[in-house]
Amino acid sequence: MVEKLRLMAVHAHPDDESSKGAATMARYVAEGHEVMVVTCTGGEAGSILNPAMDRPEVLENMAEIRRAEMARAAEILGVQHRWLGFVDSGLPEGDPLPPLPEGCFALVPLEESTPPLVQVIREFRPHVIVTYDENGGYPHPDHIRCHEVSVAAFDAAGDPDRYPDLGEPWQPLKLYYSHGFSRAKLMAFHEALLAAGEESPYAEWLAGWGADRPDVMERVTTQVECADWFPVRDEALKAHATQIDPTSRWFAVSLETQREVWPTEEYELARSLVDSTVPEDDLFAGVREKVTA
Repeated sequence: MVEKLRLMAVHAHPDDESSKGAATMARYVAEGHEVMVVTCTGGEAGSILNPAMDRPEVLENMAEIRRAEMARAAEILGVQHRWLGFVDSGLPEGDPLPPLPEGCFALVPLEESTPPLVQVIREFRPHVIVTYDENGGYPHPDHIRCHEVSVAAFDAAGDPDRYPDLGEPWQPLKLYYSHGFSRAKLMAFHEALLAAGEESPYAEWLAGWGADRPDVMERVTTQVECADWFPVRDEALKAHATQIDPTSRWFAVSLETQREVWPTEEYELARSLVDSTVPEDDLFAGVREKVTA
């Protein structure tokens, strides 16, 4: 009898859960564990990135449509879902960068944005939490704030003196970071496509990768085998139709090639209150033994 474990993934916007770690979550759901996605904002400021959805009626109802997309993606992945209810900060562009809109998630003080996540942690009682690294995976202000809130809540949730009105204390046992794109992974796919006589969409991207820019693989401690759930991940991605163009480079590499070349999703173990030895192949490594002891 496998002990049911609980995993929580904290993300900034709807669609982030499907583009970062979705196959891992689907695997753990299939194995009988409980998984919850927490989305910090409604993604209201997101642009329409799929030309087929670039219509006035979609733009006018972006918040409602993105909520529906998130519900469908959660259903596909088999995960529970909670909104924290903060307002999308948008991605500032220009030089100099414009100020962020008043009241947006990135500007809400940590002492206000942390308690809602603490409450959800105490209700769901996850053994493991996954969020972004200190760079947010990429420097979107909401992603960076998501990291900060997640770390603060991880530390506060188990402290009975912090937020005593928000439920019984619960201390998650491990905290992981997911990162942005890996040069090693892009190169592996690029070379596999060229070897098959196919055009690679990654040539320009790799050519512009500065020699002084580190590869996130240098920080990875944990690679979870999850190729069997890549099709589920892709269906969840496509559920976010305003954000994901099904003809884009997200889907440039066949599932068969992905399975052969790179069948894992990557994480960095940032905090652990259990004994586990890196490198790992399981986010619950050490947790399983602790819970069943």
